[in-house]
Amino acid sequence: MAEDGIEREAMEFDVLIVGGGPSGLAAAIRLKQLNADLAVCLVEKGSEIGAHILSGAVLEPRALDELIPDWRDDPPALATPATDDRFMLLTETKAYRMPTPPQMNNHGNYIVSLGNVARWLGAKAEALGVEIYPGFAASETIIEDGPRGPTVKGVVAGVMGIEKNGEPGPNYQPGMELRATYTLFAEGCRGSLTKQLQDRYNLRDGVAPQTYGLGMKELWEIPKANHKPGLIWHSTGWPMKSDTYGGSWLYMLGENLVSIGFVIGLDYPNPWLSPFDEFQRFKTHPEVRKMLEGGKRIAYGARALNEGGIQAIPKLVFPGGMLIGDTAGFLNVPKIKGTHTSMKSGMVAAEAVAAALAGEERPAVLDSYPAALEASWVYAELKAVRNIRPAFAKWGMWGGLVNAALDTYLFRGRAPWTMTHHADNESLKKAADAPKISYPRPDGKLTFDRLSSVFLSNTNHEEDQPAHLKLKDPSRWKAVNYDTYGSPESRYCPAGVYEAVGAELGNGEGEMHLVINAQNCVHCKTCDIKDPTQNIDWCTPEGGGGPNYIGGM
Repeated sequence: MAEDGIEREAMEFDVLIVGGGPSGLAAAIRLKQLNADLAVCLVEKGSEIGAHILSGAVLEPRALDELIPDWRDDPPALATPATDDRFMLLTETKAYRMPTPPQMNNHGNYIVSLGNVARWLGAKAEALGVEIYPGFAASETIIEDGPRGPTVKGVVAGVMGIEKNGEPGPNYQPGMELRATYTLFAEGCRGSLTKQLQDRYNLRDGVAPQTYGLGMKELWEIPKANHKPGLIWHSTGWPMKSDTYGGSWLYMLGENLVSIGFVIGLDYPNPWLSPFDEFQRFKTHPEVRKMLEGGKRIAYGARALNEGGIQAIPKLVFPGGMLIGDTAGFLNVPKIKGTHTSMKSGMVAAEAVAAALAGEERPAVLDSYPAALEASWVYAELKAVRNIRPAFAKWGMWGGLVNAALDTYLFRGRAPWTMTHHADNESLKKAADAPKISYPRPDGKLTFDRLSSVFLSNTNHEEDQPAHLKLKDPSRWKAVNYDTYGSPESRYCPAGVYEAVGAELGNGEGEMHLVINAQNCVHCKTCDIKDPTQNIDWCTPEGGGGPNYIGGM
């Protein structure tokens, strides 16, 4: 019986993995490689493996080479070898090619659809005997008393049919208790259960606040004449002001596909800034426009990214469980890659779990996992770049670029200090103290609005379920978000979920209030991160809800 007191059927496993991204799948595969007899279960809230995976991905194959050495004999679809690196500094009308930093050297890497990589890894895991349950959202962690105190025993997954009023409807299913000796949480950035576990076990004590970026991406089909397979194009500068961290990517893969995206650090100060509209404006740059000219946008998505680096990684283990992958924050920000580090964390965790299950004691807390990870190339890689992202937050774009050059070429990642940063929700200026930003209207050919973009993400939620986006204190919205900050959630959400409505805006009557269009949510978690008082809580909706990114994403 779980904490909600409902009687459910239970299934027992040796290992349970929550999340079907690269880290969770790598862990599952490694477990079965080490011991084919282990009972391993993986649950994924998306409708299928890969449905919720968004990344303009350049894959560094280091971890994949260790996990499946012969993977090139049967590669994932759309894996395109990187051939040409370009790093550009943009002004409003010009693009200046800059030396490519060593972290961004992509020789030997592959441009991929990360969703396809996940599907490919999922097939490998199933072939080894891993039980995979897509469309099963883990909504509750099972925690029971043990010799080491409250111990994770698994999760509740597959709850369906709760109506808006919170009561079971005619199609109600109570879900199942999936129990295991060890549970690996691989929920991705800002996981809802991970957030609760961090509070329950004080996993963030003594570490820097996590900081995030919002990544938005479109997939385009472009004319063959414009397509250069293997081209990797990054930029910094325009349209961002110098006090805002951000940059772009264009990756050309397949025969005529280009992944184009923009990332904005969520520590930006101006509450009038709209990340979505900055992304659309970026595409109007002459150099970008000519690459997309004559093309067609076929997909859109958005998600948050961990940018805090090694100093923001929480404690990784607690009784009965551990954190792996992006839910812990292994992204290498200067390299703009995290798949290889996330996969390696899952593999190291799997090795610790397999060793524990082979013994007689089976300790509740597997301290061998963080110890082995700290001795691996993951920590060495992240430690070397730990000061680059915080410097942009402290000194802006120009100071950040100077520091990055000094840190890379002079100190070679061995500076005798470690910089830190502040939580993103603390960075906003008051609306009255910040300049308003005017964005051009979308033309429907190169630039687009939010709703047509959400349509391309194939986002869907059951209409009659409780909203998975909640205000902890509804009275706080008007007094703080609207009066002080000008309703920033209506701009920072890349999916049009939040609308400030009322007489003062001329589009309604009565008091100003917030409308939450939860059905539009693409699960980016930005609202959970950026709300000034952390008043918005993102929790898991029914399994299968949210975006369904197509294979090329």
